[in-house]
Amino acid sequence: MNKATLALLIHGGTENWSPERWKRRFDEVCGDRPVWLLPGGQGDPAAVHYAAVWKPAPGELAAFPNLRVIFNLGAGVDALMADKSLPKVPLVRVAVGDLTRRMTEYVVLHVLMHHRQELYLRASQREKRWAPKYQWPAGAISVGIMGLGTLGTDAADALRRIGFRVAGWSNSPKTIAGVECFHGKAQIDAFLRQTDILVCLLPLTPDTRGILNRELFAKLSRSSPMGAPVVINAGRGGLQNEADILACLDDGTLGAVSLDVYAAEPLQPESPFWTHPKVVLTPHNAADTDPDEISRYVARQIARFEAGQTLENVVDPARGY
Repeated sequence: MNKATLALLIHGGTENWSPERWKRRFDEVCGDRPVWLLPGGQGDPAAVHYAAVWKPAPGELAAFPNLRVIFNLGAGVDALMADKSLPKVPLVRVAVGDLTRRMTEYVVLHVLMHHRQELYLRASQREKRWAPKYQWPAGAISVGIMGLGTLGTDAADALRRIGFRVAGWSNSPKTIAGVECFHGKAQIDAFLRQTDILVCLLPLTPDTRGILNRELFAKLSRSSPMGAPVVINAGRGGLQNEADILACLDDGTLGAVSLDVYAAEPLQPESPFWTHPKVVLTPHNAADTDPDEISRYVARQIARFEAGQTLENVVDPARGY
């Protein structure tokens, strides 16, 4: 019996999201399973039982009448959840060690960048100015992580081991060794008040959209040796109010930000973020993950599903992640 077809719908454009590169990886791990790179007229849409996707166009997945599972190749599923025509089949999110490790690398890098005053030091280098400032220890800084899923938990543990005081906030209660955990709306203000560097790894849901705004920034700790709080957003662009970020940087409510995600991507050339002296930006590559590991992950999930086993990391439509 022929194996059910896996369709790849990848709209990227960057080197790591080259559709042809992903097709080669899936061909290698899927054996004799047909793998179609779409859009394109490669056969009968009714033969497609699985779809592995990155930024599919709204309505694109509705073309497959016998779809059984959708695999999202990135961590965020908010764009897919917003597609009202999305087939009512399990939606599986990526949860692989490579993605987690890369996100932790990004978080640690940017926390250390602000803690070790890299913006000031690089400006001093450009101006050929030898003027070192006092450097406080990691233990003088409280890092708060919003979102304590797999990514947030791993990042929190790494920062704790470096010596930072680490706290976390999530929607539901969590327990992490050595990390003070807060949860729910009733505890968010207490979490923010003690946070010098805020790291946001939340999923984008109706409840979290726009959560990074002036009202929240004003509640962050004002007693940091850095002088003003710092925000790092490697979650989703829809979490942040970008006008508020810029205004708060200019009036001192925030001391600096690191942004990997934006309300509209790619970031347009006219965006003030490109040249703002207190902004460190990256092109949504904090956790760009190797196609090798993700393709193997999808192949394993399909094998589990066809063997009658439970799929892992299925998105809960009610929660949106």
